[in-house]
Amino acid sequence: MDIYLLTLWIPLVAGFLLDRLLGDPPFLPHPVVGFGKLIAFSERKWNKGKYRKAKGTLAACLLITGTFAVNALLLNLCFTWNRWAGIAVSAVGVFYCLAGKTLADEVRMVFQAADRSLEEGRKQVSRIVGRDTKALTDQEVRTAALETLAENLSDGVIAPLFWYLLLGLPGMMTYKMINTLDSMIGYKNKRYKDFGCFAAHTDDAANYLPARLTALLMAIVAGRRALLPFIKKYGRRHASPNSGFPEAALAGILDCRFGGPHDYFGETVYKPYIGTNNRPLNGGDMQRAIAVNRRSETAMLLLITAVYLLIFLFYLSIRGSGIDSGLFQ
Repeated sequence: MDIYLLTLWIPLVAGFLLDRLLGDPPFLPHPVVGFGKLIAFSERKWNKGKYRKAKGTLAACLLITGTFAVNALLLNLCFTWNRWAGIAVSAVGVFYCLAGKTLADEVRMVFQAADRSLEEGRKQVSRIVGRDTKALTDQEVRTAALETLAENLSDGVIAPLFWYLLLGLPGMMTYKMINTLDSMIGYKNKRYKDFGCFAAHTDDAANYLPARLTALLMAIVAGRRALLPFIKKYGRRHASPNSGFPEAALAGILDCRFGGPHDYFGETVYKPYIGTNNRPLNGGDMQRAIAVNRRSETAMLLLITAVYLLIFLFYLSIRGSGIDSGLFQ
């Protein structure tokens, strides 16, 4: 059991530190790019004619189960060949699944670009949001960046770590496939509302607990546990069953307002406001938000470490009592 937990914990810490140091270097191939190509291929082939909802469900199921099976098989082969090779591959996999540094860097660049000109801010924020950005005001550019920072703290860091805790690297990679499916086809417009329906609901389920855990961690690391009623109130108002919770946490921490109407693919979507203080946002808010993200990521790493330690201590107590438990064989 001690060796097994170490083969989980060492790659976790190594991958986490690699993400903090390197982010997503553009010269390295990324598995999510491969996920995107598989999703795009299935969408082109199957998102037409009759039974689009059924075909979208089948495509998503094949991609999700295939991702788990392939990663579990490859990881098993690596560990069978050499334990340290398996640990190294796992660490690289964790690194690829985390997006903490890249997201923080992108949000920082949005604020820097917006400080130079509105047009530069619009162009920079278009890299990290799905909404149309051509008509955004300066305040909307900055708000969009911070909303994305909060939402993707859950999607890009806390949720992958949560699924790593439950199902190891195969679970973490499978979550990334689910999240990529939602980001590509999980829209309620004419093109995707049927084909992407199952993918969108699967993503909602996969993020249900991580989104709420993210909001809780944000409130704790900011020293604002009194914000929990605020988070509960406004988190439920969001159109998404999950995104509103981390966004509400950040809005409460910064005492600002998120939400409002956004344009997606030429259609206006009205999102409930989160918070009431529609004050101007500045670079200080951005720095504070990034600091909250960083501390929340570290808190999640420490939480998983504590869980592993508790499991190990429980194992020692079982072994020391002389009880023969097949669970730890």
